[in-house]
Amino acid sequence: MGVPRWCLDCRLFHVLVLVCTLCQVLFGPAAGQTAHLSVDASPQNGQMIPEKMFGIFFEELNHAGAGGLWAELVSNRGFEAGGINTPSNIDPWLIIGDESNIIVATDRSSCFANNPIALRMEVLCGASATNACPSGGVGIYNPGYWGMNIEKSKVYKVIMYIRSSDEVDLTVSLTSSDGLQNLAAYTITANKGDFAEWRKVEFDLQSSERNTNSRLQLTTTKNGIIWFDQVSVMPSDTYKGHSFRKDLASMLANLKPRFLKFPGGDYVMGNYLLNAFRWSETVGPWEERPGHFNDVWGYWTDDGLGFFEFLQLAEDLGACPVWVVNDGASRNEQVPSATIAAFVKDVVNGIEFARGGPETTWGSVRAAMGHPEPFQLYYISIGNQECSMQYYKEKYMKFYSAIKASYPDIKIISSCDRSSISPVNPADLYDVHVYTSSGDMFSKTRMFDNIPRSEPKVFVSEYAVTGNDAGRGTLVAALAEAAFLIGLERNSDVVDMASCAPLFVNDNDRRFNPDAIVFNSWQHYGCPNYWMLHFFKDSSGATLHPSTIQNYDQVAASAITWENSNDGNTYLKIKVFLLSH
Repeated sequence: MGVPRWCLDCRLFHVLVLVCTLCQVLFGPAAGQTAHLSVDASPQNGQMIPEKMFGIFFEELNHAGAGGLWAELVSNRGFEAGGINTPSNIDPWLIIGDESNIIVATDRSSCFANNPIALRMEVLCGASATNACPSGGVGIYNPGYWGMNIEKSKVYKVIMYIRSSDEVDLTVSLTSSDGLQNLAAYTITANKGDFAEWRKVEFDLQSSERNTNSRLQLTTTKNGIIWFDQVSVMPSDTYKGHSFRKDLASMLANLKPRFLKFPGGDYVMGNYLLNAFRWSETVGPWEERPGHFNDVWGYWTDDGLGFFEFLQLAEDLGACPVWVVNDGASRNEQVPSATIAAFVKDVVNGIEFARGGPETTWGSVRAAMGHPEPFQLYYISIGNQECSMQYYKEKYMKFYSAIKASYPDIKIISSCDRSSISPVNPADLYDVHVYTSSGDMFSKTRMFDNIPRSEPKVFVSEYAVTGNDAGRGTLVAALAEAAFLIGLERNSDVVDMASCAPLFVNDNDRRFNPDAIVFNSWQHYGCPNYWMLHFFKDSSGATLHPSTIQNYDQVAASAITWENSNDGNTYLKIKVFLLSH
């Protein structure tokens, strides 16, 4: 039942009282001191908060995408992670059997030009009594990303490419991690010569049991040679059918993000440009994407979660995409301004992929992927905190001019701060990152109180409490961030957008702490700062009302009115956080 107009939502009030009580337990106001909060909720004195004020920032670190949000269960599905020189490391693939009955090695025989590596499996044993294969056969298995979560009665779509001049009798199965429990199986049989050329094989596996630490097996008892490539297992039940892990994507949707910044971060740059995120190599059929080594965070990604998928995710979440582009810089290299033209053209092409009509060169690629309608891409961030780099300002203007010439409605975000932006070096927004201790984050609630109220606007695209008091996500850190966000609400006439970082961490690969959402192959939970964000999920586009605190200057508070789209009622929400003593 809806709460009447201008009435305080009692359930929210009770939660806020709990938060404030916890604050007082942790910090404690001076004895006998009473704070008085006044709110002017009259409509005429309200200030509109920007429509896209609070969103999310996704970076491929901590296995956030590969082995996380992207629902692909097979790790190193194309055998490319070991590099182009063969034979190569096929980790995490391992053999079933021993070297007396099976030999595996990579070679460059794939049918995909961009992914030349395939796996050659030679089976030395057979069905004869004198050279019989072990019971259950020999072959290879893949444990996925620290175990595959296979759920009872769920359907999994399997795709693989096979080549062999011999007869084929191959069992594809999902099993427990030791191979003893069979969850689902499918047998591929073919006469000699049927697979003489590469063929795509597709089928579904339905699990009879649940096992949270499973693996994929490819086994046979037939003597001969089989080549494999691009072996994929994908749950059929994904978020909106777009191959995002349903539980993790739902965690994002519940925040009601108004924008999605992607794909990084340092991930965009790479330690070296050789390993930077190149959007054009992450679109088109997944089998033809070369993948790349994420050298900043230390793992391979097959780029199944590519440029198209990020745009699709933003659309699925009802969020505006914010694309961070590589501007010809890595963490250790820079392309000079004089030779940056190819990088500029690449970004303009990327915008055409997102927004161009299906008759355009790159728009036709998007349409062929099943999305003829343009994506709503209106924000481009040039680089990742690179203002101090030698060539950044010169290169920035070349990107700015080229993008605005073709797409004048796109808003450009600069890595430089306000002092470096001028009519000759313009920007629509400038990027600010805030990583600090909880005490300092509390104090930054007034960070933007005294800056000029003119353009360009502020985009706080990364903020987090870090250090000893942050741990792996603490209540103290979340409350400090909440106070900081209240300051952003109060200054939303100059602060246009804000998002925390990092978003996800796979508990098996913690490269950065703390993070908002923790997960493994089958579990997930939100840290305190994730749940804190729920207090702000209705702020974007809401009306901010003047509020004052008397007798206690260490309290952060804000009041908004917002319209609930579900019942059409307008609600008053008051947030109060005690800073420190």
